[in-house]
Amino acid sequence: MSTTSTEPHLRRALSSRHIQLIAIGGAIGTGLFMGSGKTISVAGPSVIFVYMIIGFMLFFVMRAMGELLLSNTEYKNFSDFAGDILGPWAAFFTGWTYWFCWVVTGIADVVAIAHYVAFWWPDLPLWVPALACIILLLALNLPTVRAFGETEFWFALIKIVAIVALIVVGLVMIITGFEHDGARASFSNLWEHGGMFPTGFMGFVAGFQIAVFAFVGIELVGTTAAETKDPEKNLPRAVNSIPIRILIFYVGALIVLMAVEPWTAFSADASPFVGMFALAGLVGAAGVVNFVVLTSATSSANSGIYSTSRMIYGLSQEGDAPKRFGKLSGRGVPRNALLFSCMFLLAGVVLLYAEGSVSEAFTLVTTISALCFMFVWTIILLSYVVYRRRRPQLHADSKFKMPGGTYMPYVVMAFFAFILWALTTQTDTLTALLFTPLWFIGLGIGYLVLRRNPEHARIRAAHDAKVAEEKADRDGRERETVSAP
Repeated sequence: MSTTSTEPHLRRALSSRHIQLIAIGGAIGTGLFMGSGKTISVAGPSVIFVYMIIGFMLFFVMRAMGELLLSNTEYKNFSDFAGDILGPWAAFFTGWTYWFCWVVTGIADVVAIAHYVAFWWPDLPLWVPALACIILLLALNLPTVRAFGETEFWFALIKIVAIVALIVVGLVMIITGFEHDGARASFSNLWEHGGMFPTGFMGFVAGFQIAVFAFVGIELVGTTAAETKDPEKNLPRAVNSIPIRILIFYVGALIVLMAVEPWTAFSADASPFVGMFALAGLVGAAGVVNFVVLTSATSSANSGIYSTSRMIYGLSQEGDAPKRFGKLSGRGVPRNALLFSCMFLLAGVVLLYAEGSVSEAFTLVTTISALCFMFVWTIILLSYVVYRRRRPQLHADSKFKMPGGTYMPYVVMAFFAFILWALTTQTDTLTALLFTPLWFIGLGIGYLVLRRNPEHARIRAAHDAKVAEEKADRDGRERETVSAP
């Protein structure tokens, strides 16, 4: 019998409602509130198809991830199954790349939060809200995983209420024939101003280049696998509801926005949500949307800190990160890993006072981070392809099979290749694309150095033995249950 049961362990404290709302929060980025104006101004009404296509493709990434996680409930996250199926290199590259993605995103969120707070208190030094945000994130994540889940539940609920309110207000304006500056609110605005593709094919392509970044974090629910109650029930439910969420929250909101006002009225520098509520006569529309975006950015940072701490914890268990990051508090929280990730958010405080050139460099780094998310999605798909080939019986026994599993992984990876080509069409994203390999070169050097360390081999062997022991215990308990009268 295993002796590991008395040690602190990750606890399955996230309920169905937590997982559902974490999945929604991951699928609805801050970019929808603040960045959709730029996407509309670039692609026009064709942006509707852009979001539908990206959402369709990423749904299959999520289904692949879901089947893999449920094929072995000992997997803590997608880094675990990547390492098990593709090899130790995949766990190392996936885990550290995902950590990098969210740390950089978290730094950007801290900078954004400081500026959003300045909307109400312009005389307050920017470092105050930035530092307060980091302390708040620690306070939310250190107690228990349930505290994180509860916070994300309410953050996601605020985003949902804001989007549903926009759709309802917009539909009322369309039905009542609202007029503004000589333009009448009508669904015909979608095709009467240059058609559905007014900026041509390259404008349509540019929409992909911008919109794909709004979906980063959609895989976040995959990092909760080890802390989800009844994962066989709750993970499939969360994954399967993604398409309807994208249709309602992205496509529905964009259709209503461009029906109330022609796409030509949108500016890349202004939030369409502010404009919509202002047109409807909502007093303090800018303040309301600012509050929603503030909570959305805080939610993003909160999710990032949670996921990076769990990813580093998993890496430490396998010897791919310092051993101290693999220790849990008495309440089952990887405290050291959490403090390590939060430490990097302090860079956001420094960037608040950076000059323009540094800010441009920061924009470059965040674009690289978004590209790295695509790398993680690709690893999930590659893991699925190899899993089906090497473990056909597990796939046959799965109750949550990926639809179109024989060909859709290749279709989605071809789509990612199209996105990479789209990124070469603009100078700023092309520069980021050229810099991205430096991260993987650095990781490769780190992995080669790590492999030469005898201690790494010892820790990995001990980890593999522990996993095998836990699996044997679980299989034994399942056999006893089946054979019991």
